[in-house]
Amino acid sequence: MSQSRDYNQEIKDTDDHKYAYSFDFDVMHPFMLRAFTPFFVSGNLLELGCFKGDFTQRLMGEFEEITCVEASLEAVNIAKSRLGGGPEIIHSRFEDATLSKKYDNIVMTHVLEHLDDPVKTLKRVNDEWLSNNGRFLLACPNANAPSRQIAVKMGLITHNSAVTSAEKEHGHLCTYSLDTLERDAKEAGLKVVHRSGVFFKALANFQWDQLLNTDIVSDDYLDGCYQLGQIYPDLCSSIFLVCEKGEQ
Repeated sequence: MSQSRDYNQEIKDTDDHKYAYSFDFDVMHPFMLRAFTPFFVSGNLLELGCFKGDFTQRLMGEFEEITCVEASLEAVNIAKSRLGGGPEIIHSRFEDATLSKKYDNIVMTHVLEHLDDPVKTLKRVNDEWLSNNGRFLLACPNANAPSRQIAVKMGLITHNSAVTSAEKEHGHLCTYSLDTLERDAKEAGLKVVHRSGVFFKALANFQWDQLLNTDIVSDDYLDGCYQLGQIYPDLCSSIFLVCEKGEQ
């Protein structure tokens, strides 16, 4: 991440695009935790990029010892106010963070696409922060999600992995697919042991927010989208890797 970036500004909503939608908090977060839970190991947890603590609150039900690192001071202050004295929340860029211990579980959700040098941070995860028997769970928005592919066909974006102007304002620098995400993880030395996706998604986030305010979509339908995503990970809203410590 560049020193010149304004991380407080990047998390703000724009006129035509929210930084995070109700779909993210109410649908994706529960399903993401459901996808992650089978891969957690006993011990502590490091969350890289906690934003305002929404996903952290869910992780608190799984772990007693949580450390978070977040670059936006505004987000850090909100997270501390919401979460109380539970997790340790460190205001720092990942490049500058000094952590005094190793972690048995490390989670990074929808953050890697924001980083100027993602491989450098992933290498810190592998070489410095992940314990020998630990697991690193890495999730990113998926370039090949049907909602993005439909946007290409509509002429709204030029190609699946395009970064829109609104995404740029929120600090997105790339859009990953499973192959490029695994490429960066391996380049950093991490050992990829599992790859999958979370939630089959053919609608944009703002469309989902409108739909969730109606009774058209049932919980069973949402669960069906999650289960279908396990069969077709390349057509999911998010893609994720489970990594273990590799060679330094």
